[in-house]
Amino acid sequence: MVQTSLWFPYTQMQSMAAPYEVVRAKGTRLYLRDGRVLVDAIASWWCVIHGYGHPELDAAVRGQLDDFAHVMLGGLVHAPAQRLADRLVALAPPGLAHVFFADSGSVGMEVAMKMAVQYWRNLGVSGKHRFLSLRHAYHGDTTGVMSLADPDEGMHHRFAGYLPRQYFVPPPEGMGGGRGAIQRSVDEALSRLRAVLRAHAHAIAAMTCEPLMQAAGGFNFYPPAYLAQARRLCDEHEVLLVCDEIATGFGRTGTLFACEQAGITPDIMVLGKGLSAGYLGLAATLATERVFAAFLGEERDRALLHGPTFMGNALACSVASASLAIFERDGYLARCRRIEQILREELLGLAGPTIREARVFGACGVVEVDDPRALDGIQAFAADRGVWLRPFDRVVYTMPAYVIEEADLRSICHTIRAWFGRR
Repeated sequence: MVQTSLWFPYTQMQSMAAPYEVVRAKGTRLYLRDGRVLVDAIASWWCVIHGYGHPELDAAVRGQLDDFAHVMLGGLVHAPAQRLADRLVALAPPGLAHVFFADSGSVGMEVAMKMAVQYWRNLGVSGKHRFLSLRHAYHGDTTGVMSLADPDEGMHHRFAGYLPRQYFVPPPEGMGGGRGAIQRSVDEALSRLRAVLRAHAHAIAAMTCEPLMQAAGGFNFYPPAYLAQARRLCDEHEVLLVCDEIATGFGRTGTLFACEQAGITPDIMVLGKGLSAGYLGLAATLATERVFAAFLGEERDRALLHGPTFMGNALACSVASASLAIFERDGYLARCRRIEQILREELLGLAGPTIREARVFGACGVVEVDDPRALDGIQAFAADRGVWLRPFDRVVYTMPAYVIEEADLRSICHTIRAWFGRR
């Protein structure tokens, strides 16, 4: 056991190996105390989209510090928050017109849940306070959003007796199969969704989903056709649609927001991770005019009674605005498409006795195994070869910064391939 005052995330502390100490981070590289330099394959849980220490982002933080670091948004406003809200509305799918800031993706999703429940209450509709979620989902680690994760196989299943009970439907699966198999999976998943909505829409405030790419729940990918039909079914049954774009937003699936590929606008959309490029905690919950209008009125209890202390933090909003400007100016969507092309060249078709499937979607490459023990030791194996990987359950993956050089990305893929090809 490592003797430390730090309690590390998702880690069994009793058997934990000594962590790698980072003394410097620059670009896509982590510089360790022991002198090793590692190419970061996962961009610090997918948020450091511009790499570490980007000079323009550093300057944005320093410049804001000259004015102030933080001012509460209760009764006050400041330019960084207003500027970022305006920019997000301009970039978001049409109709998302209002932005509520929080300081983490989990809290942003909690805000979305509260919005959905109170929306129906404010309209005078009683009983709609439960949620419909997808199997394999992950929406964060706070209490409300834990209830949206897969209750049987998700990482939060051990809290089942404590969490609110929600409804769950399977997403389409088998994206590695042929077109016919994918279509059958979509049809079957939509049939299950339709049945649950017909039976329980009177109790469901909203359907929540990670559009097209379920991340921490197992990296399941599903086609835009399913999301487009889910939007239609939610409208038909008077259920709001919440799209969790915390991991999928800002280019990770090849478009600025994943829901664009389905041609839909959700009622509520949540952003995080890449929003502030890994500099500071920040999330944004966007809502349509219809949702926002339900909170207007003379009565105080019609208002959204939520207010994170650090919401709209000026430093975070300043760096987020700078991040968006760089993203657009430097053609990041083209970079994401190039990353996808390289990942497809390197990972698709990878096979072996322990491999269930290799799959790629946007700037995300995944190798799933049948037994998580097949990945025991891969982190140290990769570090010895100059690559930082962190496998999760049955998956080893890469979701790199968008500025990664081709040689470094291929080195990541070659390291993964070498692990499965070792004797």
